[in-house]
Amino acid sequence: THINHTNVCVATCDFCAFAAKPGEPRGYTMGLPDIFANVEGLPQAVREVHIVGGLHPDLPWSYFLDMMRGIKRVRPDIHVKAFTAVEIFFFHRLYRMSVEAVLAELKEAGLDSMPGGGAEIFAKATRDQIIKGKADEKQWLDVMREAHRQGIPTNATMLYGHIETVEDRVDHLLKLRALQDETGGFVTYIPLAFQPWEAPAMKLPETTGFDDLKAIAVGRLLLDN
Repeated sequence: THINHTNVCVATCDFCAFAAKPGEPRGYTMGLPDIFANVEGLPQAVREVHIVGGLHPDLPWSYFLDMMRGIKRVRPDIHVKAFTAVEIFFFHRLYRMSVEAVLAELKEAGLDSMPGGGAEIFAKATRDQIIKGKADEKQWLDVMREAHRQGIPTNATMLYGHIETVEDRVDHLLKLRALQDETGGFVTYIPLAFQPWEAPAMKLPETTGFDDLKAIAVGRLLLDN
């Protein structure tokens, strides 16, 4: 099951229809009791809870540690996959803690693994055109490297079908492959197709089925590790 604890976000990503700026009427943040009730009410067949949210500037660090502990309290058996590398890097800056400490404290509180979101596309020139205010390529990869070092497995993603070039895609996949050679910590790679209906201002077409099959096939070939 998915829990998006808040959509309040200080970053600006051209392709995102989820985020709300602080103070916007459509912004929301879930209280911890609501999160715990949601998890406690899940059928036993649900084995994993996947948690990602916006980069909220006003939540205390205790909110996230208490979230992990509370979920494990109401469902000790459930696997908690939470917080992208972008969120971890944001916590590091906001709470003035090292990435190492952020991950260690979350792991101790109940974090089992991490999703692969926020990678988008690594190529700087392209990334800078569509993303403002969140971790760059090096910061994303450094967070994942540290997560793997601490025994926290993660996913990896690539957003394709927007303004990136084929060269950008290859660059992205090669960097994921290099980190996997180093750590072996990635569990899976997920190519994410750009969704133009969430970013009408970009005036871009939807990917075709052929585009999607190619993205999957090339990922399988190139990520041989």
